[in-house]
Order: sequence, then C-alpha cells, then structure tokens
Amino acid sequence: MKENKILFISANQHVNPYPVYPIGLSYITTYLQDRLPNYEIKVVDLNFTNVEELQSLTKEYSPKYIGVSFRNIDDVNSYNREEFVTHYKNVIDHLRIVSDAKIIVGGSGFSIFPELMFDRLNPDFGVYGEGEQTILNLINTLDNNEDFTGISRLVYKKNGQCVFNKNESYFSDLDLDFDKDLIDFYWQKSGMLNVQTKRGCPYSCIYCTYPLIEGKKVRTLNTDKIVETLKKLYYQKGIDYVFFTDSVFNIKNDYNYELAEKIIASGIKIHWGGYFTFKNLDENLLKILKKSGLQHVEFGTEAISEKCLKTYGKNFTVQDVIEKSALCNKLDIDFAHFLITGGYGETDETVDETFENSKHIDNSVFFTFVGMRIYPGTKLQEYAIQEGFIDANDNLLEPKYYLSKDVNYDTLKERAYKTRKRWVFPDEDTTIITNKLRQRGKKGPLWEYMTM
Repeated sequence: MKENKILFISANQHVNPYPVYPIGLSYITTYLQDRLPNYEIKVVDLNFTNVEELQSLTKEYSPKYIGVSFRNIDDVNSYNREEFVTHYKNVIDHLRIVSDAKIIVGGSGFSIFPELMFDRLNPDFGVYGEGEQTILNLINTLDNNEDFTGISRLVYKKNGQCVFNKNESYFSDLDLDFDKDLIDFYWQKSGMLNVQTKRGCPYSCIYCTYPLIEGKKVRTLNTDKIVETLKKLYYQKGIDYVFFTDSVFNIKNDYNYELAEKIIASGIKIHWGGYFTFKNLDENLLKILKKSGLQHVEFGTEAISEKCLKTYGKNFTVQDVIEKSALCNKLDIDFAHFLITGGYGETDETVDETFENSKHIDNSVFFTFVGMRIYPGTKLQEYAIQEGFIDANDNLLEPKYYLSKDVNYDTLKERAYKTRKRWVFPDEDTTIITNKLRQRGKKGPLWEYMTM
C-alpha cells in the first residue's frame, strides 16, 4: 500500500430521472494515475455512502489530498426548487472534523459559481472547468513546496480575498478508465455509462451554462482512445449502451464521421445516445451514426415557436424541428424533445404555437421544463435584471427562475394534453415505469416506452 493517498468524492445525490455516473472524476483519476505513480487514489460516491460513513472511511484512509466534485447546484425544477449547496457544505464540514488533508473542490456545479461556492464552502483550493492538468500541477507544486499562484483554472485565497486564475489550457487526448467499484451499480440503476467525445459549446443560448463551464472553443477527444474505452466496456463488462455527454454531439461532423467509422470497424455491437441540435444534421450523417449504434437522440428544442426560438438564441427554425423529427422517424431512430415553457419572451400565443406544431411530430416524447433557471454570466441574467425579475446583486446561488408573466400556467397541462401527444411535466414521476423496465433488463434512457 502506498503512503501517499488521494481521496476523490462524488458529492452528488440527485438521482432523478436516474443516477448519473461521475464521469468527470473518472477522467481525472485516469489522468492522475499514470502521472502520480507514488499515490494511491480512491473514489467514494455519496450515492452509496452517507456523510457519517464517509467520515469513518476518510479517517481510516488518511489521504493527503481530498477532491470533492459537485455536479449540480439544484434540481433545475421550478416546481420543486431543491438546492444542494447546504448538503455540499455539510460534506466539507464533516471532512474537516476528521482530516487535515488539503481539500480541492470542482465539478460542473462549482464551475458555474466558482467564487461564490469557494466562499460558501471554504475549501483549500477550487478548480473550475476541466481539472485534469490543474489538479496535477497543484499536487506537484504543493509536494515540492513551490508557488501555486500561477496555476491555470485554480481558485484560492490570498490575504483573505478569493483569487480566480484564468483558464489557459485545453485537452484533446484523454484516456478513460471507469471505477471498478462504481461501474456495476450505474449499469444496473442507470442502464448506461457516459463518455465524452468533445468539450466546449460554440452556441449562444441565452440561458445555457455549457460555454461557462467548458468554454466556447470546441475540443474533440482522441477517437482511438474513445473506441478503446468502448471496447473495454463491451468485452470486459458486457456493457452495450453509452450516452455521449457532449453539450451537442453533432458539431465537428468530420470528426463524428471518423468516430462512427472506427466504432463500426471495431466490431462491437454497442448502442448509444446523445444530445443533438437540428443544424448540421443530414440523412447521410444519421445513417452512419445509426450504423455505429445510435439509438436515442435527445433534441434541445426548447420551443416549437419561431419567436421563442429567436429570443432563446437558437439557430434553427420550426421547419428544421419538424423536418429532422421526420428524418429520425424515417430512419427508425428514437428521439425526444426537451423544451422550456414560460421562458424569456414566451406568451400564451407562443405556447399555443408550440403545442400546435407538436401535432406535426410523431413518435416522440416532449419533456418540458417550466421557467428558465437564471445563471450568472448568461444573457438571461441581463434580461431578468432589466425586467425586474431579480436584483442586480442577487448571486443566484439560491435557485431563481424566469417565468414569463404573459403565460397562464394553470392551463398548461390541459392545453398540452389536447395535442394528443406525450407531454411530461416536471412534477410527473417517471421512475416507476423506468425502474420496472430496468428490472426487465432494458437499457438506455427508456423514454421511447412513454410515447403515445
């Protein structure tokens, strides 16, 4: 057993609609294992362990460094508005009681609110965005008693003030090994594992945090290494479904053709899904993606109203939505639409336009969020301040939603159901049907079983 140890903790406990494998930690641990040969690395997931058990484990393990990953800030559900920061603070406080290890925090949730979360949680260091190289540099620097203040993407305190270093590095060549103690649980409970093929988002949706977390520069990851990961999952664990967690899959389509061709050439019979947009999506691309195993397309549609698409910052039209939906049906690829009702610029007329246009789309599920979660650094924040929805000094760590005043929310469900399409609102519990399907061995997101 090695003397030096690092304990990584996935603090996420949000499992609706299904638990999500902590993929960010696996990228980091895979990266560090080859570069820190003198360290033993362990991952703990709070979907398995409560805080008291975590204390005992931490005390026994006695790590030199503790990394804590925060995936979500809240449940992004205006009907519920559950926040998770209190839980995260509780985790850090309990760790402090039993360990004097340096605590490093990160993850997508932290990266949206890096300075606020740092002040609230009081760790030793924070890392925003992709953390592989930052954490490696930090550990090497601390081990050698060197100056850490110039490390890219690092958040720390100096003279009582929070310092936020700019990001200066990006990755495109990452290996990925899944944690052997976690993989079976997520395969059973989620019916899928998640993998990235690219990072960054070039689009400008007014509400979205992807460009804040990953940047607007799109970086594609090594296709050979992705296929090697898929082969290990398939041959070693019998896992035949993955979800590509890219902000949008169908960007950099030369790369996507290359990836699809290599998956096909590998001979593995794997199925997969991903997030798609309606641009850069033609029949030839979908055909080769289907041949490589594409089974589920999740469209970030947000509205089927021309006015709303424009005000939401989308770069496609209602006609694109209808045509690409028909194309998926033609090729027998399952697809679902994810929408936002009551966002910026929404009116009862645009809501009805979305409902009416949904009638032109067959064999789909329409998942709608009600209201837009307001995040710092987005255009929506600017609009919400201008319209008096929030105060300019509101830090938005507590969930706040933009809910258009020009929508009758009391009649939303009634109007939706009149379309005779399958609408899922945030207060519908779909876990009963999905759990039953998982017990029968069904894999993937399973929403195709909810279509009407």
